[in-house]
Amino acid sequence: MQKIRKILVTGAAGFIGFHLVKHLSMKGDMVVGLDNINNYYDIQLKYGRLNETGIPSAAIQYAKMVPSTVHPSYRFILLNLEDKINIMNLFSDEAFDIVINLAAQAGVRYSLTHPQSYIDSNINGFVNILEACRQFPVKHLVYASSSSVYGLQTRMPFSVHDNAVHPVSLYAATKKANELMAHSYSHLFNIPTTGMRFFTVYGPWGRPDMALFLFTKNILEGKPIQVFNNGDMQRDFTYIDDIVEGVLSIIDKPAVCNPDWDGDKPDPGTSTAPFRLCNLGNASPVNLMDVIHNIEEITGKQAIINFKPIQEGDVKATWADLQDTCSEFGYSPKTTIVDGIRHFISWYMDFYSIRKN
Repeated sequence: MQKIRKILVTGAAGFIGFHLVKHLSMKGDMVVGLDNINNYYDIQLKYGRLNETGIPSAAIQYAKMVPSTVHPSYRFILLNLEDKINIMNLFSDEAFDIVINLAAQAGVRYSLTHPQSYIDSNINGFVNILEACRQFPVKHLVYASSSSVYGLQTRMPFSVHDNAVHPVSLYAATKKANELMAHSYSHLFNIPTTGMRFFTVYGPWGRPDMALFLFTKNILEGKPIQVFNNGDMQRDFTYIDDIVEGVLSIIDKPAVCNPDWDGDKPDPGTSTAPFRLCNLGNASPVNLMDVIHNIEEITGKQAIINFKPIQEGDVKATWADLQDTCSEFGYSPKTTIVDGIRHFISWYMDFYSIRKN
């Protein structure tokens, strides 16, 4: 019988965190979810996710633990990562086995106009998580990175064994900084850390600032959609259930030192410390225009398209190299883009009470 673990999931009101909390709680793990419920996007969607996991909005108070009415093994706490005192108190009180840090200020374009938010949450907040894992040792720290770290790199597919040192947005730079910070703590304090580079995650309960959500909303409402780089874009869309399965397989295998690591030929994806990076994607890039056509076909509505130049901070294509992730963790994404879009649209129309004509 598997030992019951105590797991912290930060970003628990977020898209990936919400789905992960549900799966972990159903497995019987003792789970604490943490989020600051900021207003980067519609907080009613965040409260909707929390309510789905049995956390009523009326019960939420800052730094107070709220038990779930749905999952007996789940509790939620409203907290900022930047709040070092309360973060330390939480780790001291709970003695976590595993920490899954998904909380962050997200969004590439938002970082062009609100840079301080990224420093506060993604840098200062992540330092507090690292320090807490140092002061109150955990068996494994797993944290969200992003495909955005590949930046100007054009060699495809993107591999964790290639250097990714030319980010094109502050968001991407903070995620790269997280990887470097994690490595230093793995090296200095022997904390097993795994950085997960997520590739365009989508699905039910997804983020409203992401393309699939924006396209679906406007197409259903008969409003124009903005399509950048004149539609010449590719993304390695990855369905949420596949991402969750990947994260679940990773947390069970703490990072270990690579005995073959060579300082003369340094591998960015591993180390002499218990540190590693991995891609979580679909290894199947999709043309953005094909996504739009799929939405049109499923909704029965025609898109009104405004073509735009590529935006600052954006890249033309992403594509995940999954060789290591598949071989090490048995990761095997199964959801096709057509099925995934259909699942998302079905959820969207149900959540927003939209009737199909």
